[in-house]
Amino acid sequence: MIVTCSFLASCTTSQRLTAAASTKGRIEAGVMLPELVADCRIEEPHAALAAGSELRSVLIRERSALDRANGRVTRCAGFYDDLKTKFKAG
Repeated sequence: MIVTCSFLASCTTSQRLTAAASTKGRIEAGVMLPELVADCRIEEPHAALAAGSELRSVLIRERSALDRANGRVTRCAGFYDDLKTKFKAG
């Protein structure tokens, strides 16, 4: 009968160790973030500067490129702000 108690105590300890190791593993694994939205990796090129181009038209095209780039930054920041909010809530 003493052997049986010893065996059961050992089994309980083993289960607790396994549970603790599993919890430690989940904590150390951290959080797997989703892939960054493909749009966030696109670089906006500068407006083409052709010889003889009117400077004003180049400036207008460059400002349009900047507007597109700023819009992309806003979308990407929104994506991660939303993700951060979800992790805090969950």
